[in-house]
Amino acid sequence: MKIAVVILNWNGKKLLEQFLPSVVKYSKEASVYVADNASTDDSISFIEHHYPKVHIIKNNQNGGYAKGYNDALKSLKEPVFCLLNNDVEVTNNWLEPIIQTFNNEPNTGIIQPKILDYKRKDYFEYAGAAGGFIDKFGYPYCRGRIFDSIEKDLGQYNDVTEIFWASGACLFIRNEVYKTLNGLDESFFAHMEEIDLCWRAKNAGYKIKYVGKSEVFHLGGATLNSLNPQKTYLNFRNSLYTLTKNANGNLFILIFIRLILDGVAGLKFLLELKFKHFLAIIHAHFSYYKHLGTLLNQRKTYINKEKYYNKRSIVLYYYVYKNRVYKS
Repeated sequence: MKIAVVILNWNGKKLLEQFLPSVVKYSKEASVYVADNASTDDSISFIEHHYPKVHIIKNNQNGGYAKGYNDALKSLKEPVFCLLNNDVEVTNNWLEPIIQTFNNEPNTGIIQPKILDYKRKDYFEYAGAAGGFIDKFGYPYCRGRIFDSIEKDLGQYNDVTEIFWASGACLFIRNEVYKTLNGLDESFFAHMEEIDLCWRAKNAGYKIKYVGKSEVFHLGGATLNSLNPQKTYLNFRNSLYTLTKNANGNLFILIFIRLILDGVAGLKFLLELKFKHFLAIIHAHFSYYKHLGTLLNQRKTYINKEKYYNKRSIVLYYYVYKNRVYKS
């Protein structure tokens, strides 16, 4: 099974210098592409000079993660795509367990490997860890990471198991599934669009798997770190987008509860004197209400027969019951 490993890049020459060598070295089963989002640095000339066998896709603009990948993948023919961040170090034999799982499980549409922290290689990484889930109010969390609590990798997640969402830092998806779902939602720009994609895949009947025998190391925060209010804005807004489009049940009640919980999060930012993050949450909600009509129209087109998300409230589990480690 041929894989297209597609690295999205925007002004990331330094990251390519650091992380592209491992991808080229350990991806013999794949064709390696760099999809460049109209970089103004020397990214393209660096690739052309040092890695002539790496294919370059030149996007006309920086449309963010979603549009960048949609533009890059539409012409590729490989049966499986790997959407790989430009700050990920891969390991020897990282592709073989993924290929084997796809070959053995025709109904599996999306796969995530184990994602460890590049800076602390015996710990899981925030963006994906050992596979993602979502709670009853739409808050994402992972095996190996709940909010800001990160677990050490002790082999506890060396399994193959079904998950709810796969991290966009390293996400494998069948070509036919990606195109059947019309790719990523470009209105997200960045952050949580992979959760929306996975939710739509679930609603279309595909399985999403975590394969722990495949390991990668993610630097994280290379585009927007957690201290950036723009990341807060995108995460809160896009979470509401995802819920409105995909969640089953009474949407009014769900959004009302989220309004209260997001208000608590905003109050926490105020108490911590993080005023820009507080304003980012307000901005996120105003943007959400502005686009509510479009989101509701999208909701009508999706199949919403099952509640795939966890019935637990991860907010209560973490902040009230003080549980810091994932439990099924």
